[in-house]
Amino acid sequence: MTEYWRATRAPRYSLLFALPLLILYELLAHLIAGQAGVRNGADVLLKSLFVLLGGDVGLKIFAIIVLGTGLVLVSRDWRDSGSPKAAWFGGMAGESVVYALLFGGVTSALTGLLLHGPSALSAGQGQALSLPAELMVSLGAGFYEELLFRVVLVAALAKMALVWFGWRPWAAGTFATIVGAFLFSAFHYVGPMGDAFELGSFVFRMVAGLLLSALFLVRGFGIAAWTHALYDVFLMLR
Repeated sequence: MTEYWRATRAPRYSLLFALPLLILYELLAHLIAGQAGVRNGADVLLKSLFVLLGGDVGLKIFAIIVLGTGLVLVSRDWRDSGSPKAAWFGGMAGESVVYALLFGGVTSALTGLLLHGPSALSAGQGQALSLPAELMVSLGAGFYEELLFRVVLVAALAKMALVWFGWRPWAAGTFATIVGAFLFSAFHYVGPMGDAFELGSFVFRMVAGLLLSALFLVRGFGIAAWTHALYDVFLMLR
């Protein structure tokens, strides 16, 4: 069991586990592209710079960077540690389902403690979408929001605090996690599909960002991404 907990955080498990999430999202986005060009906001934000610099070529470069980096990490881990055990992907799927089912209740309880009253996130916020479009956006939230806010942003903030401020690693990590959670929450109120600002939902999402960062650190990118995506899907189906 100790080996399972350690190994499933590694790229050959974590990144391969997240790959179907990316494929499903991109497939749905392609199939329903006619619906006002709806896409997950983090996806759009990550790709915008590449589009500005190179248009369609920029998008191809983005895809090469994301998939190429993932392939290099998985290949290196596979070579050094051996092939992954197929059964462990089932364990990771079970973990993600359990975490997603618990996530809303835990986040709501912690938010309630901070605000001295119950608080939860309703499923009806934002622009009304068709069920396939909502599913697509939920899956994209799992992959692209975790990629942007946990992998890219938190790492960049921590590096900045280490290099610019000379902070110790624990202080830099704490700073990066809190600021990252704040920006993750604020992100949901920006743009045409953004929600109307409410303190309760803002704090809820900031707590959610802190919990997802903890999950990312403890269980890796794949489980954090699927937990996020499944939570959004469960919320959508309520």
